[in-house]
Amino acid sequence: MSNCAIVGINWGDEGKGRMVDLLTEDYDIVVRYQGGGNAGHTVINDKGKFALHLLPSGVFREGAVNILGNGVALDLENLWTEIEDVRSKGVSITPDNLKISDRASLLLPWHRDLDGLEEARLADKKFGSTKQGIAPFYSDKYQKKTILAGELFYPEHLKEHAADLLEWKNLTLTGVYGAQPYTIEQLMAWLEDYGSRLKPFICDTGLFLEKAEKEGKKVLFEAQLGALRDLDFGIHPMTTSSNTLAAYAPVGSGMPGVKIDKVVGVVKAYSSCVGEGPFTCEWFGSEAERLREAGGEYGAKTGRPRRVGPIDIVATRYGVRMQGATDIALTKLDVLNYMDEIPICARYSVNGEETDEFPFPALLPEAKPVFTSMPGWKCDISGIRTYEELPEEARNYIEYVEKAIGCRISYVSVGAKRDAIIFR
Repeated sequence: MSNCAIVGINWGDEGKGRMVDLLTEDYDIVVRYQGGGNAGHTVINDKGKFALHLLPSGVFREGAVNILGNGVALDLENLWTEIEDVRSKGVSITPDNLKISDRASLLLPWHRDLDGLEEARLADKKFGSTKQGIAPFYSDKYQKKTILAGELFYPEHLKEHAADLLEWKNLTLTGVYGAQPYTIEQLMAWLEDYGSRLKPFICDTGLFLEKAEKEGKKVLFEAQLGALRDLDFGIHPMTTSSNTLAAYAPVGSGMPGVKIDKVVGVVKAYSSCVGEGPFTCEWFGSEAERLREAGGEYGAKTGRPRRVGPIDIVATRYGVRMQGATDIALTKLDVLNYMDEIPICARYSVNGEETDEFPFPALLPEAKPVFTSMPGWKCDISGIRTYEELPEEARNYIEYVEKAIGCRISYVSVGAKRDAIIFR
């Protein structure tokens, strides 16, 4: 069995969806193992352009089975909306090609409410949440106060469990935030409405994966966001609320003992970031706006402008280490076509001392970028499909990054379409 994880090396938004869409041709099963609908994977293929939030990016490959694992924040309402949208564009989604773990916890409507209420309370100290309920959901999960997807098959138990959670959650909604409480009728109606639509997809995916492993099937694990947003190893506290690392894939997918043979870390040829928190290499003003426009850097979920800057070698090297990457996919190299000089954040200066090491979170606000640059290629490379055809300046840039981060760049993306890729 040969398994692969596709993960983000930086702050997220690196282009993981297009890599999953590309590489699923060689895999039988695609598993989303963490996160929820708070970010998006943009995929462009022969079926159109899609912004996926919960659906695995393998849904476009005929014959591939897609799984939402137990580590996912399962928002039934948003998942159903997404399924309907993708189906409307001619993509078949059935219980044969989409399976949902019965051990996935449900993200309930009050999680989204609480997300917005807490951001409002924090005011200028907010986390930059997408307000999709992710932090309140994972908080509840680790307090053991969530409903498992499999409970939808046991209505009497479900109602009793829901009532217990409702009593507890209303104390927070009304007592802490002064918000309106939920009623059991509202909650059960929501569970019935969306639960009944998605119950055909819910099953024991752990057993399915165990059987697949015995049959020698190949599994592709798809992560959301990137290493620097990992709950334990990211830019705490400005992280997501789940573990974005490849090491979590076996647990979050329902295959705790499985071996991952290959980890493809995805890195943009420059840096981008959605949300709050330290972003050492950040550009501002017209320079940033030109790069943002060239790369179409607007959030797939929120539409808000992403923060941008040059590639950050210090952060990328750290992300490679945290992910245990065996290969790198360098995406959006073509976006740099317009630049006379390609800027690089080569090191950090922290309290007056230069360093190659990614700082502890408390020191990150003090970190300053140390920039260098390389000559640009000033031509359109989007039609190139072999490494040798790339301009010398582009190859020099790729090889500099490869050496600096200590991991082979095996894939170079020169456009958004599925075939706009160079294999090294």
